[in-house]
Amino acid sequence: MKLSVVILNYKVPYHLMLCLDSVERAIKNLDAEIIVVDNNSQDESEAWVKRYFPSVICIENSDNSGFSKGNNLGIKQAKGTYICLLNPDTVVGENCFVNALAYAEKNEDLGALGVRLISGTGEYLKESKRQVPTPRVALEKMMGYDKNYYHPLHFAKNGKVQVLVGAFMLMRKDRYWEVGGLDEDYFMYGEDIDLSYKFLKKGYQNYYLGSERVIHFKGESTVKDEKYRERFFGAMHLFYKKHFKEKNLGLIKPGLKLLEGLYALKTQQRNKPQNLKQILCIETEPEHNRAILKQVDLPLHLADKKLILKKDFYASLIIVEAKALAYEEIIYIIQKQKAKQNRFRLIPSNFNFALGSDSSFTQGEIIKF
Repeated sequence: MKLSVVILNYKVPYHLMLCLDSVERAIKNLDAEIIVVDNNSQDESEAWVKRYFPSVICIENSDNSGFSKGNNLGIKQAKGTYICLLNPDTVVGENCFVNALAYAEKNEDLGALGVRLISGTGEYLKESKRQVPTPRVALEKMMGYDKNYYHPLHFAKNGKVQVLVGAFMLMRKDRYWEVGGLDEDYFMYGEDIDLSYKFLKKGYQNYYLGSERVIHFKGESTVKDEKYRERFFGAMHLFYKKHFKEKNLGLIKPGLKLLEGLYALKTQQRNKPQNLKQILCIETEPEHNRAILKQVDLPLHLADKKLILKKDFYASLIIVEAKALAYEEIIYIIQKQKAKQNRFRLIPSNFNFALGSDSSFTQGEIIKF
């Protein structure tokens, strides 16, 4: 088997359905499998996977053992030569895996391969490619200087980078285990930096595919509360203890604590999106229009792909049914209409809900029909 796509899920059933809808299209012409590991969500997730995606392998974890342990559980059962760690709050295009595998096979020194990630509003996510966050680089970023934190490769180019993000990481399975896989000392956050760095230390090279775009709702399914901040900054401290023991780390812990406080303040001060003016719907099933109108008191207009691509809209809610367009087209539309206070909602094939996200500081919004 060529590829195993491993998705770790925890309490995000709607995101997972959208993700699986896009992944099934993307592996249609590949010798591939999808493995979902559910970290004891205790919600609809497992039942929905079995009902709507019967070909997907579903592993039911008995507890929430964290990101690393959960993914390792799935990878141990993977049959693919290549594995791809994929977050459940992502949407991939139809040619994503085909293009990623083709690029990976051209580079014999491949460690991990990442892609250009964009948010639910179409903005490029700079964490798609980073430098190794040495103590010095981390302290610079804490003081507002991040030039050495993010990798200088142009976001639309392909090439070598140092650190990738765990939302999408494609690797050879044998090399994944050669470097030890995801370190299970990390419960959540930081493990992608650790894995990227371990590939580099073994002499492999990490690559970034800027030509391939994937939506990552960037944790909109996760509440950015105090528990989240403690886990994130605790993971960074663990990374420094493991890989930079010989350095003077005296300032790192208090520095991380200061950054944690600044992050909390930034979250509280986040501006809300402007009020919407209209709804634009690219649809195949008119009953969805009626359901949407009941929940959103705005004028609704039917649209098509050509109109959305030709004209710029402002402060509009753009709703797209996946039955009407390819996911690659949907991703392109979101990028085309970004930065104009527009919001986007996607309706997966054969489902009665629309999902999207307007901010990385709040949970994603779901409209149920």
